[in-house]
Amino acid sequence: MDIAQKRDIVESIVQKINENGHFYITDIEALNAEDTSNLRRKCFENDIEIVVVKNTLFKKALEQIGGDDYQELYGVLKGTTSVLFCKTANIPAKLIKDFRNEGKQKPVLKGAFAQQSIYIGDDQLDSLVSIKSKEELIGDIVLLLQSPMQQLIGQLSSGKNTIAGIVKTLSEKE
Repeated sequence: MDIAQKRDIVESIVQKINENGHFYITDIEALNAEDTSNLRRKCFENDIEIVVVKNTLFKKALEQIGGDDYQELYGVLKGTTSVLFCKTANIPAKLIKDFRNEGKQKPVLKGAFAQQSIYIGDDQLDSLVSIKSKEELIGDIVLLLQSPMQQLIGQLSSGKNTIAGIVKTLSEKE
């Protein structure tokens, strides 16, 4: 591979990081062809792009984007590396967890960059699964805003029956 090809690959990786915003660094080396195909299919269904990269080229791409911002991830760039690029931070973590529930040991999470935070190690998978997406957070806020309004409407609705009963009782007394 010549220098121009390497530069093009680094530019491609930089573009993918900038477009998606979140990425997971994984090891899928021990998966057989069928499992790898299933993983790729599930990634496609969940709008996740999976790319096998050379560690040195991925490191150069990270250096080009943020330099010291990604320095913690440089240590996990060893062995076979596959990168999952996504627009929603928790979707790859859920996919990996579901894939493992099928009895697979891989993919192993080496590290991740999600929600402007760096996660190192496979033990961080549960933390990544629990990250709420932008849509989930907006839904929670809307639910919180609706709750007091629903209570007020309910109390006003029940109050009108009480007021109507009092007025009726008073009118019957005279």
